Amino acid sequence: MKAQKLTVIVVAFFLVTAKVYAQEGERGSELPVIRTGTNLVTLNVTVTDQYGRYVTGLSKQHFEVYDDKVPQKIEFFSSADAPVSMGIIFDVSGSMKGRIDRSHVALKRFFEVGHEKDEYFLVCFSSTAKLTQDFTNDSAKIANSLMMIEPKGQTALYDAVYIGVEKVRRGRHPRKAILIISDGQDNNSRYSFKELKQLVKESDVQIYAIGITNVFSSRELDIDGQIILEEISRLTGGRAFFPANDAELSEIITRIGLELRHQYSIGYEPTGVTADGKWHKIKVKLNAPKGLPPMTVRTREGYYARRGSD
Repeated sequence: MKAQKLTVIVVAFFLVTAKVYAQEGERGSELPVIRTGTNLVTLNVTVTDQYGRYVTGLSKQHFEVYDDKVPQKIEFFSSADAPVSMGIIFDVSGSMKGRIDRSHVALKRFFEVGHEKDEYFLVCFSSTAKLTQDFTNDSAKIANSLMMIEPKGQTALYDAVYIGVEKVRRGRHPRKAILIISDGQDNNSRYSFKELKQLVKESDVQIYAIGITNVFSSRELDIDGQIILEEISRLTGGRAFFPANDAELSEIITRIGLELRHQYSIGYEPTGVTADGKWHKIKVKLNAPKGLPPMTVRTREGYYARRGSD
């Protein structure tokens, strides 16, 4: 592929590009059926340039996949704008007082750039976590479920994300993701952070987080909250963001929505590695067309290999 044919999506034109890709989605909104063995490892891969702009137009030949440093053959590749099963994990605890209105506005912005076939559910949490809205294609139901909730109580963030990951795995679309809107503080969960990380590592679910925190604060809770959200997002190939104002929040939530629509799907059946049930590190490298500036590839960090007898 010639370098000049590579499409670079500029973040400044968010809504324009969303419309273009929605039209493309009508031609191929669902991922092709994967007709390979049951040991297929699937990856959602995001490629950005040095300015953080999404890069599309790449093909299978531009990617290399390594499983514990062993090169793998890519069995499945797609760049289709496919719908997502999405869980919204929304913090309504007392620590979100004064922050929740801007979170409502941001969530509406997120829905505006979604795929028309996306399905959503909502988990709200304060002292406890519960499923507030089951899977629906009607994003208005999610927004309406939040209108009458007043922030109060303690924070069961880990429980809420745990419920969300388990729930989204039952979604009808192959691609699955979680969006957390919280300050990242937890003081009332039954599950520990260690248990949550274990579940996340076992799940093929991308996690994005928006920390509604004071990024200039030196308070321990704010700092700890940022670290927690960053760590669970990074494990899955997602990202955590910490907007400093409403304008940044609106831009970031739109960015997450469009990232989910401009990813590459890659699948491979592990060869040359042991099916030992242990954690395997994944590395995706990019062989970019000549003449292009440096690019960054992001995907989940690894997976637990299925034992040969499983």
